[in-house]
Amino acid sequence: MTIRWTYAFVDRPADRLGSAQAFWTAVTDTRLSAPRGTSGEFTTLLPVAGADACVKVQGVGDGPGGAHLDLCAEDVPGLVRRARELGAEPVAEHEDWAVLRSPAGLLWCAVPWHGESVRPPVVAGSRLDQVSLDIPPSAYETETEFWAELTGWELLTGSLPEFRVLRPPAGLPVRILLQRLAGEQPAAAHLDLACADIAATRARHEELGALHVADGRHWTVLRDPAGGVYCLTGRDPETGGLPAVTARAAPPPRR
Repeated sequence: MTIRWTYAFVDRPADRLGSAQAFWTAVTDTRLSAPRGTSGEFTTLLPVAGADACVKVQGVGDGPGGAHLDLCAEDVPGLVRRARELGAEPVAEHEDWAVLRSPAGLLWCAVPWHGESVRPPVVAGSRLDQVSLDIPPSAYETETEFWAELTGWELLTGSLPEFRVLRPPAGLPVRILLQRLAGEQPAAAHLDLACADIAATRARHEELGALHVADGRHWTVLRDPAGGVYCLTGRDPETGGLPAVTARAAPPPRR
């Protein structure tokens, strides 16, 4: 089953949806699509002409939100069948897309591919290019195997033992980082941006309303105006890779 495109979803409380939309359109230099969904809860961040969207924003009714992945395929029923064979549980079936839950309990969506092929450009030295899946130790190996088998992407060893990366084929816009948490907490997800200069990107984001949470040697944790935690990471925004001398020091704090 070939994954043809990927979307990173910014999930934020519905009563803070406007703040999330304003912040993330500014960060990614995009414009907002018309709202969709029964309550107008879905919007797409539309990039410059000639590029295809890869980030969407969703208002959620319960909890603080976080992030999730949409995997796009030409054969959505086939993707759903394969996911279930690998241990995913169905959550909701729609006309042409489905919501599923990974073995560790993370929600994600199988959606149709509409011909997307051109990733958006780097914006002010950074790119939103990674969804980090934060997995408790007891579920880490099973969850890693699930996503590796489902996507068929190259599984790479991270800079520390608790990190593994699923690197998609060239041209796909969103990578998957699998992060093993220190303790037994519920699985969650957050967004990562690759930054050529973390300090400069942090300053820009703070001007747009983000709040500083914590620093590591090569990463910084921020909170957006809608309350969601995300990370700026010292990676090449073109390739997503770490510089040869860079090692990510520690996992970000939980929401």
